[in-house]
Amino acid sequence: MLADIFLLIVGLTIVVAGGEVMVRGASSLARGLGVSPLAIGLTVVAFGTSAPELAVNIGAALSDTGALSFGNVFGSNMANIGLIVGLVAVMSPIPIHNLLIRRELPMLLLATAAAVVMAFDVELGAARNAYLRTDGIILLLFFVVFSYYTVGDLIRRRERLKNNNHPAGADDDSVGAPLVELPIENDGPTPRVTRDLGLTVLGIVGLVGGAEITVSAAVDLARALEVPEVLLGLTIVSIGTSLPELGAGISCVRHGRHDMAVGSVVGSNIFNTLLVAGVSSTIRPMAIPPGGHVDLMFTALLTLLFTLTASTNRNVIVRGEGFTLLACYLAYITWRSIGFAAGP
Repeated sequence: MLADIFLLIVGLTIVVAGGEVMVRGASSLARGLGVSPLAIGLTVVAFGTSAPELAVNIGAALSDTGALSFGNVFGSNMANIGLIVGLVAVMSPIPIHNLLIRRELPMLLLATAAAVVMAFDVELGAARNAYLRTDGIILLLFFVVFSYYTVGDLIRRRERLKNNNHPAGADDDSVGAPLVELPIENDGPTPRVTRDLGLTVLGIVGLVGGAEITVSAAVDLARALEVPEVLLGLTIVSIGTSLPELGAGISCVRHGRHDMAVGSVVGSNIFNTLLVAGVSSTIRPMAIPPGGHVDLMFTALLTLLFTLTASTNRNVIVRGEGFTLLACYLAYITWRSIGFAAGP
């Protein structure tokens, strides 16, 4: 047990260091490519920080532990919004870009709604509630559409900047007034894009590797205490696989990159719902565990609350709203844990 505690400390240390390196590299990479840090957060950072969820769920699908897969996907989505966005907003108010409100957040709501509807198979006439292979394929097709618009938009913005057809102050990613619009640096010597990309990848590797060490040690401790599989997925595994987003978020705030922090969370939740759940249920149908429908409804509620807070106060999530998100998440996880402890 002492060894597991030591590994927890080592893993968390690596996560923090990886977050620092990733933010420095990704911020410089955004400037070098002439795109906003938000775009980097939605793509490179979001995919990199979602790697632990994908790895855990592929392993869980292959070993036929569907409850762990389910808890990891939707527990991570809860943690990303309630724990990470909530904690970051408590540390410092988060300005939200108009692009997130117009496109990415509606996409996240649509993906969450699709996941909820797919979970009620019995009510729609099927024999059991589960994410079947057909559901997984549909989720993956949604992910292809999301990737097409996100990556395509990034390429189009880069081309407009390259051709000098994008006037200063007209960036579609600008936050709501009276906040300052996002500056994009195009002058000066050619940026060292290869170095910046290397730093970004190195930081993500540190985030993922540190999270893997932390999760492994935490799971060993939890299983020694006979924690139920679905609760293990909702709490320790999901929070552990969200450590990259948490480390990245805290580092982003320290460097004033709120847009990258929120972009990575929104992108990660879309990746989790469409890519991770899609791949998992395509490999093996993922049954809805006991209490799973409640977890899904709370995930949807938390996503809706996140969207509403992002659209108020001139598109700024203030500290009070961050505290509300954090309190809702902690209250729900506590309630679920007490319910499992009480037994049937």
